[in-house]
Order: sequence, then C-alpha cells, then structure tokens
Amino acid sequence: MELQVTKPDDWHLHLRDGDLLEAVVLHSAKHFGRAIVMPNLKPPVTTTVAAMAYRDSILKALPPDSIFKPLMTLYLTDNTRPSEIKLARNSGVVAVKFYPAGATTNSQDGVTDIFGKCFPVLEQMAEQNMPLLVHGEVTDSSVDIFDREKVFIETILEPLIKKLPQLKVVMEHITTMDAVRFVESCREGYVAATVTPQHLLLNRNALFQGGFRPHNYCLPVLKREVHRQAIISAVISGSKRFFLGTDSAPHYRTRKECSCGCAGIFNASVAISLYTKVFEEAGALDKLEAFMSFNGPEFYGLPRNSTKIVLKKSPWRVPESYAFASGEIVPMFTGEMLEWLPCDI
Repeated sequence: MELQVTKPDDWHLHLRDGDLLEAVVLHSAKHFGRAIVMPNLKPPVTTTVAAMAYRDSILKALPPDSIFKPLMTLYLTDNTRPSEIKLARNSGVVAVKFYPAGATTNSQDGVTDIFGKCFPVLEQMAEQNMPLLVHGEVTDSSVDIFDREKVFIETILEPLIKKLPQLKVVMEHITTMDAVRFVESCREGYVAATVTPQHLLLNRNALFQGGFRPHNYCLPVLKREVHRQAIISAVISGSKRFFLGTDSAPHYRTRKECSCGCAGIFNASVAISLYTKVFEEAGALDKLEAFMSFNGPEFYGLPRNSTKIVLKKSPWRVPESYAFASGEIVPMFTGEMLEWLPCDI
C-alpha cells in the first residue's frame, strides 16, 4: 500500500545550534520542505540580526542541494520593541515566540508580564500580520503541572484574544481537551494549534512504565488519556485549525538520563511515520494530507509545497539511537517497529 501526499512542513521545530544543530538538521531536511525554527538558544534569538545569522548557520549545515527552508522566529522578551517587529517582518522573519519566563528549555529570558510589558509589540504584530506562537503554560509553582495549560488559557490567552482579536495566534503543542475546545471556539484563520506526535500517541502513563522514561519527558508534560483522545478527534476532524508541529527537541542522552533530565523528545526522524500511524488507526487517512501539508501554509499565508512524497506500508525499525562525534541522541519510539516509511518520489 502506498499514499502520495504533498511534502509536509514542520510548524514547530527545535534545531539548537553548534554541534547539536549539525547532528539533527538533516533529519528534518530529509522529511520536511520548511520548518518554523524556535528561537530559544543561549543566548536567545531576540533580534532580526540574530535571526538572520541563525538562518545562515542552519543553511551552512545543510548539503548544497538541499531544498529545506528554515522559517525564522524572534524570541519575545519584556524588552522587545515594536520597531524590531517591523524590521523582522521586512527581513522575512515569520513569527514571534512567546515563552512565559521559566516555562521550558532556555525560557529564562521569556516574558514576565504579557499585558504590562508587551502589548505595544503585540499591536505591531497584528498590524504586520505576524503570528504569535505561544507556549501555553503558566509558571506559577502553586499551579499543578498538569493544569498549567488550562490555567494559561483562562488567565492569559482568552483575555489576550479579547483585547486584540486581530492578532493571529498559534497555540503550540496542545495537550488538553481544554485547548482543543478553546481553539475551536475562536475565529478561524486567527487562532490555530500545532499538534505533536507524542501528544497524539502517548499519555502520562508512558512516563512511568516499568520505571521513569526520560525520553518520553517533554513540556508541556503528557496528560491523561481523555485529553489524548480529544486531540486525536480534533486532528482527524478535518478542521483547518490544527496542523503538524513536531516540537522535535533534541538533547544528548547524557542530558536526558541524569539526575535532572532535560525536557524534550527528539522525533524528527519518525514524525511522519507516527502521524500516519495515528490517522490510519483512526480510519482517517483521507484527512492526513491536509493536516500535514495544507493547513499550516494556509494559516501562514504561504504556498503549499510543490513536491510530493510517498508513504509506503513498509515496516522498519527505529534505531536505538543516533551516534555523533559530539554525543548520542535517542529518538522517539526507540527500537520499535513502525509500519509506514516516507520516501521522496
């Protein structure tokens, strides 16, 4: 069995920098035409100049014949200025990322008060038609980690959209039925969500089966089965509000398997196979192409990719790890058999 689909894009990707960038970028370039690249480096990508330099370093790490296109973002801080947004838009930066300070990897420079310190920037983004990409969790330590997405929606996202309804917003890596309901309640074309393979395939039991599983640990953390089912229902519904965003977030094995392991799942090499698995098991393969290849470009106002890939029903085993000179990276579903193999035409 084979399926032909338009080449997908990844609308949420971490490529890191330095040796780690060189280790992982080819996995994304092999499977995706474009990718929205997250700006949470050390130091973060807070200016247009830094974004262009980061883009150049990504392109330098690719082979000369690669057609993969990184789409750059800025890291929103309390000190970002509206003039930087205008410059970024004119330079080809496609979006701005909102990390609540301390929410996830390298987010310590993130926003402390979105309404008090960033509203002029958000108004300029709305004027420039530049989307705000949201890591949707509060960081208040008194809020249970499994409730932080829900509380973020209630206390930050809903008020923000009411104050500035013309701002385009992508709620990244949604994990709850609360997020699904919120996105579905908003004006189509202005609020959307990316969905990861891990939040479609795993619930929070996957963190603790036979002991703690550090390679299944990500932020936002995996949730209950009822939430996973709600997300599956959303993506197979055919709604244009939901699209592919892997949130592939590589860390070397030594940074995952330690006393304080990093959050992040590396899935770039298996993501398309895993999304296909989800849609096949749900009896919705006819909805897969729109989710992977159409909905994202439409939201961002970009053309669809002109090339196709083939998804072959051809079982293959996920490597136990990928070894590089600088370290070893363990992929999602390490060592397991997958049924679908993506291939270029």
